[in-house]
Amino acid sequence: MTLSILIWLPLAVGLLAALAPRPLVGQVSAVGSLATLGVAISFLVRFKLGHAGLQFVTDKMWISALGIHYKLGLDGLNVALVVLTAILFSVSIVWCAMREWDRPRSFYFHFGLAESAVLGAFCAQDLALFVAFFDLMLIPFYFMVGMWGSGERVRATTKLVIYTLVGSFFMLAAAIATGVLAAGDNHTSLNFALSALRGLPLPHASQDWIFLCFAFAFLVKMPLVPFHGWLVDGYKSMPIPAVAVFSGVVSKVAAYGFLRIVLPLFPYASAHFQTLMLLIALVSIIWGTLAAFTTPDARLVVAYSSVAQLSFITLGIFSLRPTGAQGALLQMLNHGLVTAPLFFIVAAAAARAGGSELLADMGGIAFRAPVLAALALIVTLATLAMPGSSNFVGEFMILLGVFQAKSAISVIAFVGVVGAAVYALRLFITAFHNRTGPNVASRELALPDVAAIAPIVLIILVLAFYPQFGLRRSEPSVRAAVAPAQFQAGALGTPRRVALR
Repeated sequence: MTLSILIWLPLAVGLLAALAPRPLVGQVSAVGSLATLGVAISFLVRFKLGHAGLQFVTDKMWISALGIHYKLGLDGLNVALVVLTAILFSVSIVWCAMREWDRPRSFYFHFGLAESAVLGAFCAQDLALFVAFFDLMLIPFYFMVGMWGSGERVRATTKLVIYTLVGSFFMLAAAIATGVLAAGDNHTSLNFALSALRGLPLPHASQDWIFLCFAFAFLVKMPLVPFHGWLVDGYKSMPIPAVAVFSGVVSKVAAYGFLRIVLPLFPYASAHFQTLMLLIALVSIIWGTLAAFTTPDARLVVAYSSVAQLSFITLGIFSLRPTGAQGALLQMLNHGLVTAPLFFIVAAAAARAGGSELLADMGGIAFRAPVLAALALIVTLATLAMPGSSNFVGEFMILLGVFQAKSAISVIAFVGVVGAAVYALRLFITAFHNRTGPNVASRELALPDVAAIAPIVLIILVLAFYPQFGLRRSEPSVRAAVAPAQFQAGALGTPRRVALR
């Protein structure tokens, strides 16, 4: 079985659903998403531990004149993220299948296209192929916001497209420059395969501006401050299942891009701009934390908390230490597993509060829906990185890696850990306890809520007892990805008189 089956199966299911009778569209999509999850799990089961190299490789020449390969592969950097993608899309589509949607054929087709694009971006081992999948991810979310969104969806769509297209333009220019400059400086033919580009180092001056282009594109997609202008409108307007997968996995493609592309291909620039990236992440942590515990909107609490958590992930990556980077990769998995159910919990709470997502209109839901409250409590404790949870392990490793690199930044970043406890508990206590809201209805979890929330909560509990599941698979690949930039950071930090000996 090849990775191509995994990548293109969701799109094929989306096309099949578009041809199915209207009453069966949701069921076909749900079964197809579960089949994709099964394929992803089969690759995880067959994945060999202790190897830094690629496994399950597909490498075919795609456009020979441009040196572009259709190259796919799994290693410790992406195998857990691929499974996470399949999990979150599966629970989201199953949740959707238990509801009625306007124009369901088009809706499920775009969901399938989105899953194929995300899986392709994670599996791509050619720079041009990665850019193609990265840009393809924008298209289905453009339609999902514009056609099935709510509120200011036109403004949200416009902002989302403008921000991401500008970022994609910079990334495309940087990708082309990387291939052309690497070939020109080394007198070789064009080749965009990542393995080939790692052996063709670029001059330091070229690395600097190419790094900034990639960083801009990735920071917009995550997003981090000050590249977050589309966040509020986008997250408020997206349908709940769309925002769950967008925050849970689509934003991780950008963080993954730093580990897969930026650190190995531009190690000098990664070390040169290390402090800048750490400061951007630090500002985003503080901003996201403050916004999360001041906003009155439950959905935006989760959105702003995602900014803070993705900023922690960026801190770990640009600690340029294996410990911090491995913690960042573990935290990508953890964050996806907590943010998606949080959005579904917000939707369930709003449905019991007269449709309002304002915290002031909720309150007292725990007395009317104790099972929902219990699941929400588990997710909340994981979000605030309670000791004993996998999130605690990820944040601890990130802070340890940053402390090894820049101790002052690590100390200030600890404020975000405290802040996470504030906004997570504020969300849970205000929504589920305190005074009962004026329109709060008395009913327990419905079947769609159970299908979307309970399986992910179970995975959260499993990882709390065995976080080594992700760490064992990622360690060799993370060390290999970080090593060039770590070496450059050490060289840049060496006093001049020592370097000249």
